[in-house]
Amino acid sequence: MQMELNDIENLFNSMIQIDTINARARYSLSFEGAWPELYLPQDIDIIKAETSAEDKFTSLSQLNQKKWNLYLPKAYHPLLLQQHRDNLERAMKDLRIANAEMRRKQQDGSAKWKKENKLNISSLEMRVAKLKQELPIPFDIYIAQNTRVLVITGPNTGGKTICLKTVGLAAMMAKSGLYILASEPARIPWFDFVLADIGDEQSLSQSLSTFSGHLKQISEIRSLSTSLSLVLLDEVGAGTNPLEGAALGMSLLESFADAGALLTIATTHHGELKALKYRNGAFENACMEFDDVNLKPTYRILWGVPGRSNAINIAERLGLPVEILDNARDLYGAASAEINEVIVDMERFKQDYHTKLHESQQYLRLSKKLHKSLLLTRKRVTEHSVKEKSRRMQEITKIGASARSIIHKKVREYRSLPTQKPKQIKADTDIPTSTSIHLHSTIEENASVVTETASTDIKSITENKPELPKIGDVVNIPSLNKKATVVKLDRSKEQVVVQAGNLKLKLNLADILT
Repeated sequence: MQMELNDIENLFNSMIQIDTINARARYSLSFEGAWPELYLPQDIDIIKAETSAEDKFTSLSQLNQKKWNLYLPKAYHPLLLQQHRDNLERAMKDLRIANAEMRRKQQDGSAKWKKENKLNISSLEMRVAKLKQELPIPFDIYIAQNTRVLVITGPNTGGKTICLKTVGLAAMMAKSGLYILASEPARIPWFDFVLADIGDEQSLSQSLSTFSGHLKQISEIRSLSTSLSLVLLDEVGAGTNPLEGAALGMSLLESFADAGALLTIATTHHGELKALKYRNGAFENACMEFDDVNLKPTYRILWGVPGRSNAINIAERLGLPVEILDNARDLYGAASAEINEVIVDMERFKQDYHTKLHESQQYLRLSKKLHKSLLLTRKRVTEHSVKEKSRRMQEITKIGASARSIIHKKVREYRSLPTQKPKQIKADTDIPTSTSIHLHSTIEENASVVTETASTDIKSITENKPELPKIGDVVNIPSLNKKATVVKLDRSKEQVVVQAGNLKLKLNLADILT
């Protein structure tokens, strides 16, 4: 009985594993996720160490392609994507129900009801179209290999915390065997721990304030983190005096960079943390973009650019009195204002860079398409040239064969004329002797007549000999029944070279008629 229970338990566990694998696969396919390239950080060092002279170029190209420590293009937060899908399905369901209700009540002649129902359906259709267009905005997360700490700044409700959660969930999903919600190719390290301090950890029962709760959580993270861990810190240094909080945050992040986690991502409002990049190469800055015109965040990340303060500018656009704004700028300080102006210029430069990069990518795609079209056109032209050359060769061969056939026929005809007379004479030798003398005299008379006729014909031909053609004259070729143009003339050999279409022939003067 115990053995049967153990078998049932093992079978049940196997079924659970199969269901889990099936659920992961269905989830990945449902959201059209990307297969993540998981790697161990020490693999990069092994590849560099084993690079030999033979495969030097191959290894260097591979390292160049894998220069990112974390590469997640167009990454989505799973819950935001699921929420958008649920809202869209709910809106489409409401639209189907409204259409069905309208068809069901078509028999009702109430014009007022029809008008209200049409307005309702129109509103639902607009809502569905709006949801289809307003997809959640994805993050482009590119973190270089030499970066150990990423500091993200930006306005409240700008998407900093969502960015942290997106990276953490992507790391957990990749380790769990799930496709991540990003575009391919996606590259992510194998983190042994994903440690996060996100949210408010205040507790009345434990006498913990917001600041104390964060410190307790960060202290536990600091003790648990290893050189393969991912640490996510939200609003580091917050909840206390800004100067002390900024100093404490800088010290914590430097400790993580020097002997802490593989990658630390922190969000903050403290401007002092932005300067860490310029004195420590392991730091990198990023900020959440803010639309100054519409006064709302765009939820896009600007890499390499520290965030700037927008409070005074927002207050100015909201109509706060000028006296208050000027006093605030004086209190804020000219140096800080100048730093903000530099940051503004950097943001504009970054935006222009991305615009130019996007345009260059489009031009590159067009040039590749044009290159393929040119290669195809060249191939077609080459094939057409070969076919045309073959066709012309066949035509020349056919004309040459026809010319040879006509010439051979004429030669046979000319050769057959003198051979008939000996046969005639030989046949006449069998005639009786009584008539041989008469035939002999007749032959002699005929021969003299033929000789006189031939001499007369030769004389007449000599007298009526045509003029020699000139280069460029058009002559007739009786043997080919064609007209040709004289391109070369050899008076000594009485020969000419003529061009008849694509055919060039060398003929005697006797073979042409001017």
